[in-house]
Amino acid sequence: MDVTCEVVGEGTEELSLAADATYADVCRAAGYSPHEVTVLVDGSPVPEDAPCEAESVRVLRLIRGG
Repeated sequence: MDVTCEVVGEGTEELSLAADATYADVCRAAGYSPHEVTVLVDGSPVPEDAPCEAESVRVLRLIRGG
């Protein structure tokens, strides 16, 4: 399954995931821990353990180092 992932403020990339991937898997594929981001589908947050059924997601970083 291919998912378009936009990390807010950082860019967009295409991710290739397993057919049974969850939104936590989307986070990891984008290079983030599910604990430091929220995945949004159509502007609403989704549970990290829910099956990924969206073709396009936005990832919002909650924690930033600096």
